Amino acid sequence: MTSGQRPDDDAQAGGPDDAGGAHALESAPRRGHVPTWSRVVIFTAAALAVLLLGATGGMLISQARDDQAPPTPQAGSIAVGFSQDMSLHHLQAVTMSNWVRDRSEDPAVVQLAFDIGSTQLEQVGRMKGWLMLWEQPEQPLGEPMQWMSGPAGHAHHGGSGNVSGGSDGTGADEPVMPGMATDDEMARMRSLSGEQLDVYFLQLMLRHHEGGTDMAQYAADHSAVPAVRTLAESMLKAQGAEIDLMRGMLAERGAEPLPFP
Repeated sequence: MTSGQRPDDDAQAGGPDDAGGAHALESAPRRGHVPTWSRVVIFTAAALAVLLLGATGGMLISQARDDQAPPTPQAGSIAVGFSQDMSLHHLQAVTMSNWVRDRSEDPAVVQLAFDIGSTQLEQVGRMKGWLMLWEQPEQPLGEPMQWMSGPAGHAHHGGSGNVSGGSDGTGADEPVMPGMATDDEMARMRSLSGEQLDVYFLQLMLRHHEGGTDMAQYAADHSAVPAVRTLAESMLKAQGAEIDLMRGMLAERGAEPLPFP
């Protein structure tokens, strides 16, 4: 210790051995300090807890949704009956539309035929897809329209399930469902050309649209399946506009609609 230096100055200044002491102090864990390995364990456990909570919540939500899901439609239900019968009804419209689309010389008639054919073919595909998912046949096993309660459900005209109409066993040429063309009417349409073909197509298709209205309205009002109700409502809206259009097109050509049986 030099002259004038206080005894505690040596402790403050330090000596050769003080470096090791400082290092030891730095290496010693500070009070309240959590080691790195401990923090990793804590964070990992927290992450696992979050994942487990998320998985449990997802399972509970899925189970709740399954409990609320409507049962699969069965044979005889509105959803199944509508899909079967309306598919048959639509397919005749597609057949007529495709025939006229390729043979008419009137751009307005060609456009209408294209629109009807493409729209209804897409709807047929949708309904047949539902039937496949529901494990139901594409065609009804019994008489058409039995899924509709009341008089409307028995308003069909008999038939064997032939898409274009056909005999009901009595030799009479009757349509399968309201609005559908008979075999004789389909044959007559194929024999025409020019404006006669255009007018007759408009007459047959107008009646065809009107004939399917009751089925679509009943499904829209009573089906327990939201997708079926939505499709039926879409049909009513689109075909309602086409009915008005065809009435106007017939008037422009000096023709009248066919009487509805």
